[in-house]
Amino acid sequence: MESKKYTIRKDVVGEPQRRVFKINYEGDLNPDQLEAVRTIDCPVLVIAGAGTGKTKTLTYRVAYLVELGGNPQAILLLTFTRKAAAEMLKRAAALLKSTSAEQVAGGTFHSFANLTLRRYAKLLGYGEQFTILDDSDAADVVNLLRTRLKPEKRAQRFPKKETLVDIFSRSENTYTRIEEILFKEYPRFIEQSEDILMLKTQFDDYKRRYNLMDYDDLLKNLRLLLEQNESVRKSVTNKYSYIMVDEFQDTNKVQGEIVRLLGIDKQNVMVVGDDAQSIYAFRGANFKNIFDFPTYFPNCKTIKLTENYRSTQGILNFTNKVIDAAKEKYEKELYSRKNAGGKPVVVTAENENVQSKFVVQRILELREEGKVLNDIAVLFRSSYLSFDLEIELTRANIPYVKFGGMKLIEAAHIKDVIAFLRVIENPLDAVGWHRILLLHPGVGPGIAERVLGSITGPTPPADTSSQDDRLKIPPSARELIEFVNEQNKKKVSPVEEIESVLRYYEPLMRDKYEDHQKREKDLGMFTSIAERYRSMQNFLADLALEPPTESVVDLGDKDQKEEQITLSTIHSAKGLEWNSVFLIWALDGKFPTMYATDDDDELEEERRLMYVACTRAKENLYVTYPMNVYDRETGRICTKASRFLDAVPPDLFEKWNLDFE
Repeated sequence: MESKKYTIRKDVVGEPQRRVFKINYEGDLNPDQLEAVRTIDCPVLVIAGAGTGKTKTLTYRVAYLVELGGNPQAILLLTFTRKAAAEMLKRAAALLKSTSAEQVAGGTFHSFANLTLRRYAKLLGYGEQFTILDDSDAADVVNLLRTRLKPEKRAQRFPKKETLVDIFSRSENTYTRIEEILFKEYPRFIEQSEDILMLKTQFDDYKRRYNLMDYDDLLKNLRLLLEQNESVRKSVTNKYSYIMVDEFQDTNKVQGEIVRLLGIDKQNVMVVGDDAQSIYAFRGANFKNIFDFPTYFPNCKTIKLTENYRSTQGILNFTNKVIDAAKEKYEKELYSRKNAGGKPVVVTAENENVQSKFVVQRILELREEGKVLNDIAVLFRSSYLSFDLEIELTRANIPYVKFGGMKLIEAAHIKDVIAFLRVIENPLDAVGWHRILLLHPGVGPGIAERVLGSITGPTPPADTSSQDDRLKIPPSARELIEFVNEQNKKKVSPVEEIESVLRYYEPLMRDKYEDHQKREKDLGMFTSIAERYRSMQNFLADLALEPPTESVVDLGDKDQKEEQITLSTIHSAKGLEWNSVFLIWALDGKFPTMYATDDDDELEEERRLMYVACTRAKENLYVTYPMNVYDRETGRICTKASRFLDAVPPDLFEKWNLDFE
């Protein structure tokens, strides 16, 4: 029997891209994004530069994988917030005009760990019905164990429960010995290291005994489960045909290990991140994870997204040079099709207040040019650096919302100092008296009320020594009253009065706040602001012009009916964008901080912070710094612009020197 030849066309075999898709991937994505979406046969590392459409790429890849016809539940998308995962899946569903994408297994590392451990907890010595402790619960357990220390131990200076939880968490997430953390970050507790280590052991034993896991345990136990039990690992990984991880540069060592273990069998992992935006080492993020990925997966494909859709080319020319000087990085040059707009501006100010006045005036000018306040932001390295600006914004009646820290008089230690100043200015200020009395040992609410009855009565006593027996005033409270009376008689400048208060207050602050070293920077800034005032009454009045009635979180969650500019730390601004951005205090010694200059890793993270800040701007970028700033903490005078600006050629920015009419 004669046979016939039937030819199979090449374009229908092994060519999933030849399928008819609902989405026009070629039309919607640039070539690099399209490659990232369609590369599905090997591990993939996507280096997504700032503003290059990272979220869009992940969203389209989810949709693409669903369109290939696989089970959506066999796709795992790991993000850092549930909101981020839900938003991506919602967008993918909208693209497909189908709810199938919302069936994708999307969530956080912690939620994925929880679901997995519920099935296999017994293998680790836990019951399936284990209870998850949030940070507050964990702190309460630590406090319970802390109170069981011997009386002589409790009498010593010992970390508070929140500090202990932070130390334990840092140790777990960074694979760092507790002794090393104490030496570097809490040297005052080194003598208690043996007791702290014992407490950590008791904490772990307590959780296991009562079937409890905290957030760190979820990650640690998932890693142990996947690492120590091959059959379980294969059972877990066989469920997922594709795994995607967002913001990989922000993963800690434990999370990096989990990703490696999940992908080791099928080699089906895509991670997306930007080494240049790794700025969360203080939370335990491991900068090295994004560089180690090709080592874990030798046949991985690296794809770089470099077309920026946010900023003008002038801003990118500036920011590319800032990050080019990094010691360890993935080489990339961001570019934009937006060529309009001027160059970034570097502004030199005579002092901090001149810097603040410039920012206020330029904001008003931008408003006159048609820019809405909601599209203007002022960014800074640390929260306290905006205090002077807040006063000037209030004077100019420019509304603002602040993220990443508290307004000046919302910080507890600043409120303490202001209470001292108010009482010295007005000895009948009962609210101020109550606050500063409670700072003193031996003074509780009851004693404070009794003392207040005498102090704020019709005729406040000039000397309390004759009333000690009747009022039973503790020595510490008597010392306070004498200090206030003495200061009240003096006629000094606001700065001199604040310096006297700080000499009295700082020992109390060291006892009350374990992070007092950080708070001392705030007090130095507070003193600097007072230097331009001749009257304490005027100084306190300016501080009180906008009393804090709501938290920053409350303000940020509101539906903004009124225009307002954004004040934010750089850490809180990551992922956001504005038309016009002011980066203030780009002063060497403040940014980078003095302490970062002694540690290469910290200095490199400061450089990445500068890069993140500048890449938030779409059209206008102003980088400002005051000159001749005395740093009270180190005793040095800061005089030059941030060293990170040295890498930028002068022809890539305008230089403005401020003058007065």
